[in-house]
Amino acid sequence: MPDRAEGGKASAKTESLAETIPLSSTRDDLTDADLRRVQHVTRPATSFSRPEKFEAMSGGAGTSIASINQDSFSQFSANITFAEEESFKLGNALFRKLWVSSPSSTQASDGLGPLYNARACQTCHLKDGRGHPPEGAADATSMFLRLARAPKTDAERAAIAAHDVLNFPDPVYGAQLQDSAVPGLPAEGHMKIGYTETSVTLAGGETVFLRKPHYAIETLGYGALDETTTLSPRVTQAMGGLGLVEAIHPADILAKADPDDKDGDGISGRPALVRDPASGTLVLGRFGWKAQSATVRQQAADALAGDIGISSPDAKRSFGDCTPAQAACLAMADGVQARLGDTEAPDPVLGLITFYSENLAVPARRKASFAETLAGKKVFYETGCISCHVPKFVTRRDAANKAHSFQLIWPYSDFLLHDMGDGLADGQQVGEASGSEWRTPPLWGIGLTKVVSGHTFFLHDGRARNLTEAILWHGGEAAKARDRFAELEKADRQALITFLESL
Repeated sequence: MPDRAEGGKASAKTESLAETIPLSSTRDDLTDADLRRVQHVTRPATSFSRPEKFEAMSGGAGTSIASINQDSFSQFSANITFAEEESFKLGNALFRKLWVSSPSSTQASDGLGPLYNARACQTCHLKDGRGHPPEGAADATSMFLRLARAPKTDAERAAIAAHDVLNFPDPVYGAQLQDSAVPGLPAEGHMKIGYTETSVTLAGGETVFLRKPHYAIETLGYGALDETTTLSPRVTQAMGGLGLVEAIHPADILAKADPDDKDGDGISGRPALVRDPASGTLVLGRFGWKAQSATVRQQAADALAGDIGISSPDAKRSFGDCTPAQAACLAMADGVQARLGDTEAPDPVLGLITFYSENLAVPARRKASFAETLAGKKVFYETGCISCHVPKFVTRRDAANKAHSFQLIWPYSDFLLHDMGDGLADGQQVGEASGSEWRTPPLWGIGLTKVVSGHTFFLHDGRARNLTEAILWHGGEAAKARDRFAELEKADRQALITFLESL
């Protein structure tokens, strides 16, 4: 397998990107000796007879070694201080907090909506795990529809190119379909999903059925959508390891990028640049399905405002996603209490939720040394999966939190945008990401999805009902790896799945 993490070719790509990307293209946090050490330990594996050193500790020293159960994603990082445990527990309480509509006697908890998708962070991120599409009962609380249209004018195209906006919301319904509302206000509508199935025949004659979803909105509460508005379904992602991801040095992510596929391997990952709302500078996006957020704090602030309708110092939108066309929504009472500040979730609320989100531990690997797991790891490498699902990084020495500093971590992602083909395309541009591009999602913890979340639905919209289906939906840049998987003998396919289940 080509080593995309080091060597002359990687350096050349980094230097080329540095000409257009206003980010450090070198590890400016390390001594030369440390840099050599990092390059050594992050080399891709070449032997599969035994696990690599520290491979089972997916989240470095912060890895959780607690018993495997439904709370496996809800443990705090093992290396935070005793004092920080208090902040984590306070953040956990706020993450679970149920917000209520205004006005209310519980003045520290009102401000919900007026239009919203959930009353608490925990509602969508149940047990801090992975969301799912409605199955059986119409439970859509961990999946929602993003609404956006393409730019129509030169000025709008220029605004996206300048990273001033990510895209343009529906003029009436805003950036997200809100399926709930406070009393006295109609909800915006409800997501409707239908599926058509196609079959794929694998080597050896095994047949797998893939379901392609189709989306619509029922009971629209405020008239028709704009005819150019696109619908993009998104399930919530697992929360573990977010602080460690933020602590990866931008240079290490940029070193994996090859937007023009100059090395000819068919993989052309691109970094997502976003404008930091706090500083106004361009920074590397690394969170969200399309890498639209640069920091955990930004992700938390946007979720509070967009999903729950709660304003915070970093997103002062007390009316959430209400638009000027929704006059009744804007006329509702908000939950701002002057004695507490100018937002419904003033500091330290946002800071504590952010700290909690940054310090949810990644569970330790299971069966990393077992022969069948190592055999599957070899297949994972040989089929080319590591070209995007990069196994490991060493976080920066100068990370904001000492617990995240200089940790060898195993997220299995390059955190870049990749064209995944027409099959997974949503047709919705989000900043740098086109309608067929998605950020490579980390794989750590994926094998515990059934234990924690009670299901095995994968991909951005949960269409895949198991890991095999998820692999077979890969297209575009991942088509060669998908085809190699389909051509494997059944025993090798199962070995690869066993490896993924160990993560």
